[in-house]
Amino acid sequence: MTARHLVDVHVLLLRGDELLLSKRRSHDEFDGCWHLPAGKLEAGESGIAGAIREACEEVGVVIDPADLRHIHTAHVIGSGLEPRLGLFFETRHWSGEPVNREPDKSYELRWFALSALPEATLISYSTAGIRAHLTGATYSEQGWRR
Repeated sequence: MTARHLVDVHVLLLRGDELLLSKRRSHDEFDGCWHLPAGKLEAGESGIAGAIREACEEVGVVIDPADLRHIHTAHVIGSGLEPRLGLFFETRHWSGEPVNREPDKSYELRWFALSALPEATLISYSTAGIRAHLTGATYSEQGWRR
């Protein structure tokens, strides 16, 4: 059997020293936890195209591809049924004001100072990309046995 990996994209929307997070609404252990705008790539979709689409779908902003910068890749197992690769992008430029466009999946959006993130309720997978923004780490692994 061929191993499969999901590929998902995460977007760090940065405004000065603040980061936009979404409070997840779900029927699992992540309900009420904070995370980045994110989602799975669709068939035939590039990472940048997926990040742009997810940002628009979830928070209503339009991002020019030239304004996205890939900052991190995370190889994760244990955050779902299949292993996944997460591509993290950051931007400081977009059009539109962020709004919660998926109230069935998110309770609210909120800007957090990078120095005062809700660490106790932040999904650890999102933390990899946030840490990359702060430290410059380009790759991480979570859940793999060594």
